[in-house]
Amino acid sequence: MSKTELVNFIAEEAGLTKADASRALEAMMNGVIKGLKTEGKVTLTGFCTFTAKKKAAKEGRNPRTGETVKIPARVAATIKAGSKLKDALN
Repeated sequence: MSKTELVNFIAEEAGLTKADASRALEAMMNGVIKGLKTEGKVTLTGFCTFTAKKKAAKEGRNPRTGETVKIPARVAATIKAGSKLKDALN
């Protein structure tokens, strides 16, 4: 499902205009980003948990040349499915 399809679904399901649904989705995504930056974790009980994990700097290899490359430290987002999401998929 694309972002446009999700906006259309939210609009129909919640009885909103597409513009309102788009703003709501943007606000939700911005809230998750802000929560990860400030708290490091966002939990939507039963649905999923977003977590910001620090990845250390490491050395990797360029697969074409075999040359060693330094990969800088970074923060990656992970998502763990909650019980309601798991149950809905199975």
